[in-house]
Amino acid sequence: MSRSRPRRGRIAALTAALTALPALWLSAPAAHAAPDAAAAAHHSADSGPAVRHDTSRPLRDLAKAAAHRHGGKHAQNNDPGEERLPHPPASPIPDPVVQSSPGGPSAPSTGSNFEGIGLGNYSISGVPPDPNAAVGSSQIVETVNTAYAVYSKTGTTVLAPTNTSTLWSGFGGSCQTTNDGDAVVRWDTLASRWVVTQFANVSSSSGPYYECMAVSTSADATGSYNRYAYQFSSFPDYPKLSVWPDAYYITYNMFTPSGTFLNAEVCAMNRANMLTGAAATQQCFTTSSSYGGLLGSDLDGSTAPPSGEPELLVGLGTTSTTLAYWKFHVDWTTPANSSFTGPSTLTVASYTTACGSSGTCVPQTGTSQQLDSLSDRLMFRLAYRNFGDHESLVVNHAVTAGSSVGVRWYELRLSGGSPTLYQQGTYAPDSAYRWMGSIAQDRVGNTALGYSQSSSSVHPSVRYTGRLAGDTLGTMTQGEVTAITGGGSQTTYSRWGDYSSMAVDPADDCTFWYTNEYLPANGNFNWHTRIAAFTLPNCGSTATNDFSVAVSPASGSVTAGSSASTTVSTAVTAGSAQSVSLSASGLPAGATATFSPTSVTAGNSSTLTVATSSSTPAGTYSITVTGTGASATHTATYSLTVNSASGGGVTNGGFETGSLSGWTSAGTTSVVSTGAHSGTYAARDGSTAPTNGDSSVAQTFTAPTGTGTLSFYYNVTCPDTITYDWATAKLRDNTTGTTTTVLAKTCVASSGWVQKTAAVTAGHSYTLTLISHDDNYTGDATYARYDDVTLS
Repeated sequence: MSRSRPRRGRIAALTAALTALPALWLSAPAAHAAPDAAAAAHHSADSGPAVRHDTSRPLRDLAKAAAHRHGGKHAQNNDPGEERLPHPPASPIPDPVVQSSPGGPSAPSTGSNFEGIGLGNYSISGVPPDPNAAVGSSQIVETVNTAYAVYSKTGTTVLAPTNTSTLWSGFGGSCQTTNDGDAVVRWDTLASRWVVTQFANVSSSSGPYYECMAVSTSADATGSYNRYAYQFSSFPDYPKLSVWPDAYYITYNMFTPSGTFLNAEVCAMNRANMLTGAAATQQCFTTSSSYGGLLGSDLDGSTAPPSGEPELLVGLGTTSTTLAYWKFHVDWTTPANSSFTGPSTLTVASYTTACGSSGTCVPQTGTSQQLDSLSDRLMFRLAYRNFGDHESLVVNHAVTAGSSVGVRWYELRLSGGSPTLYQQGTYAPDSAYRWMGSIAQDRVGNTALGYSQSSSSVHPSVRYTGRLAGDTLGTMTQGEVTAITGGGSQTTYSRWGDYSSMAVDPADDCTFWYTNEYLPANGNFNWHTRIAAFTLPNCGSTATNDFSVAVSPASGSVTAGSSASTTVSTAVTAGSAQSVSLSASGLPAGATATFSPTSVTAGNSSTLTVATSSSTPAGTYSITVTGTGASATHTATYSLTVNSASGGGVTNGGFETGSLSGWTSAGTTSVVSTGAHSGTYAARDGSTAPTNGDSSVAQTFTAPTGTGTLSFYYNVTCPDTITYDWATAKLRDNTTGTTTTVLAKTCVASSGWVQKTAAVTAGHSYTLTLISHDDNYTGDATYARYDDVTLS
């Protein structure tokens, strides 16, 4: 059954008229035309007072009441596509600033690394997650599309994931009654307050629409909030919040109720009044229809911009060698004196927005589903910092890099209030695809860049890199670090992330906190988010002599009983070289780690070998490599996947022999080398072409002493209905003569990898039969893959 591509809003249920709308595709002349000077910008009718405001009870109390009332359920969000915003035509020349090799052995030093909101702690029914986090003096607040959570900086949950609309409980109106998404959170460094936004009533076909804002009354994210609702006549999509001394600024992509793109809009909200809970107004301006996806300057650090400096906003230009920018000066005393000037152009190196006209081309392993690069816009945030002797902004977007996709990043510096290009580069160190970036600078000018990484041979993972303030311009000089390796691919929808988040810890102004999504297994609505902290050398370190530790490759895979090796590199980052002793922790049961040599002088390398035993349990393990020197200790993470050798009584349960040895087959069966749940191979019953009747693999085994659970994974592709086609699995206890249906008949277009388990009794003989049934009808071939059959 085909799906329409609804407009961009992530909403509970679009009306029938809206869900039937096709995606909006701008024609080339409209997307690339030079802006009409007379219509380049104008004051928007959305300007005016907040239609509602109050001060809430403490959020911790609202969350308790909400959990008791509705159990954490939230709106469904099945949004498969994203309209392309106006964007420049492709460059006629290759990207001239591609960094086609990785940085040196030095790498960011990882600190906390923990799970954020995702499947397992919040009920998920849609994509994309919109992961975003801000860091305060002692807490971290994360928002995803329709939920928020509060954590300590060690990863302890302070306030569990809860619907974002809970912030507006008791507020009245659509902010309270809908939970429509596009939530963003920022930390106001100058005021030590939290600012959270979410739009509302976006399922309406006629409006009005709302942006709901909440400003905390203290540095405690679980305390009370001053709450506001601002009204819009057109649909204010993709809101992006930024903090500036004279206002809170939000940029939008505006659409008509019928889904036609109008223009970009930016609104300034009276920050001073919102901090005190007083009545507040907003002043809004729009661009011409040639521009979308603007970002406003967002303040990092405790040094404010020069007094009276206007808010700078940046977007993609209308040519392949430009960015566009605007200046917004707001006057709260005499609103008529407010001004919004631009667009002006800033020349940059030639670029081609990633993935052609569709924007969707990012490959994943194990599926033909490609992901959206969102290359038609700059990626959140436009991070601003005042260093005293200069003002700097950093921002990024996804571009074509040879045959793949890389992250184009810029550092802009202000001169007389206008931006100039200081440096730029496209980070694409290999053939993998990198996109969904976020970038920021610490207090000494080091730059950190986070992003998603994927290819036809790997699942999407969360990675980051960086550069030091004094390094060669245009290059990410630090090694690439994997915060977490994805265990699965998104199998049905193209929408991924929509944005990620790089924030700087105000406590030391050195620690970066990066937030992004990943999948632990193939599927769709099973996303997780990861929050990882790291620092770059020479910021906040008091050590005279210092070093870094990195591992390459950062991950490996073995069959239980085998070994994996990686190179542990060290580098001098300050002062003189010192002796570094190496150790490893977090090893799985039955595994040992050896280093050759066991200690090195900083600047040299060692080989880490992890040897597993036949009893090492299957799974993925994060092994921490620790380097201990006289002046400092640093760590790096190595991800090791262990695949079962025998299944604990089951022969060739992972099919890693590349054959069906140990199994009896019937019908059409094979072993496939793409899209396995783990390792290299999986069994496939049926085929991509129609087959007739049952195809199956079966094995008879005896459950060993100490085992009590049979487990396997299945992944069914069934474009028909369960009346005709299905996957099923049966377990017969030959000792008692009873049969259990472990997998009831299942038919879905693409299930992704799903685990099934059944109880077994040690000493009993069993026969497990894994089946796919196809009615041989042309056009809807059904087949099922099975993998990782184990006893535990």
